[in-house]
Amino acid sequence: MSEEKTVKKPETPVKETITPLKCTIGAFLAGAMSYGSYNLTSAIATTFANKPIHTTNQIVANISSVVRSLVVGVVSLGIWVFGIVAIGLLALGIQLLVQNSKKQSPNT
Repeated sequence: MSEEKTVKKPETPVKETITPLKCTIGAFLAGAMSYGSYNLTSAIATTFANKPIHTTNQIVANISSVVRSLVVGVVSLGIWVFGIVAIGLLALGIQLLVQNSKKQSPNT
């Protein structure tokens, strides 16, 4: 029984072009996610504030305080990450527009 050996050709990666429209759409999506993270952070912080910890054990109070701070901190980190990504994508889109306009203008 003979087995056929097939030689796999290496796949060439498809290079996608970056356009100002793609940057603007990405910036809009990242901004929406940042706004959603803001609303989620606000809701979590309000919920934690309205439900105080009822315990006489100091260790339980300390651990629950740390967990609440970590939850609010991680969710609020999403605000900044997605917000900075939105600003960066918007700036990249503007940069691409400027570069395209310089390429199209005649050099005199």
